[in-house]
Amino acid sequence: MKLNRTFLAAMLAFSATATQASVLLYSQNFENPDLAAFNSFAGPDASAASVNSIYANQPAGFTFAQQFTVETLRVGGNQAWGGAGFQDPQSTAGSYVVSMLSHAQNDLLGLSFNIGAYKFFNFQLDISSIDLNFWGGRFVPTGGLAPSFRLSLYDNPTGVANVGTATLLDSVDITGVLSSAPNVFNWTNHIAGLDTTGNTNGNVTLVIDELVGGYAALDNFRIVASDTQGDVGQVPEPAALALLGMGMAALGLSRRRRHA
Repeated sequence: MKLNRTFLAAMLAFSATATQASVLLYSQNFENPDLAAFNSFAGPDASAASVNSIYANQPAGFTFAQQFTVETLRVGGNQAWGGAGFQDPQSTAGSYVVSMLSHAQNDLLGLSFNIGAYKFFNFQLDISSIDLNFWGGRFVPTGGLAPSFRLSLYDNPTGVANVGTATLLDSVDITGVLSSAPNVFNWTNHIAGLDTTGNTNGNVTLVIDELVGGYAALDNFRIVASDTQGDVGQVPEPAALALLGMGMAALGLSRRRRHA
């Protein structure tokens, strides 16, 4: 059976438009740590080794920047919290997450990319309150405190990995929810659409800073450059796919009628 040329052209045009509308820059669920690096500075179900050493070249050539410590926690272990470990009843975290302080030290995590001419830097992530009972913890106030993070996008003309420059392009604050216990995650999902207007040459840096909460975890990063704010590249909803299919069918029917 021959392909309908109009149908094929429309599909190719749709595919090209979808491809041009956004591009995936980064995806990281922290599930593949370098265990030798993790164990080089380990505590109970945790490591204070640098994020770059634990997640080196994921993907190839990628480099984090950090200020002070950004820990990596092992989920479901039996060392922290008197053997109870870090617990994840929502099954969101997998086996590893990263975490940071909101006070005592101003922990920062920076991720640098080139977004070309795209208008928005869209960042999806999960956040949760969690605490440590070692390394000077506990850090979360008694009774718990919902974690709050500031996500800031900076111009980065040199392209060198850093934790922020003088030129702030956009920022947004996100807030999670209380956890039921200091060793139990309670995840919330967030999407921040940061405006890239004013960048010099496409090079930008995302800086993550916990503002409130004492201590908190982050996981499941997805970063997409797009001309649509908040677009992180999800598959179209079924209704949208149905409309597309109806449109393609209508094009094919129209062509058949003209040749009838």
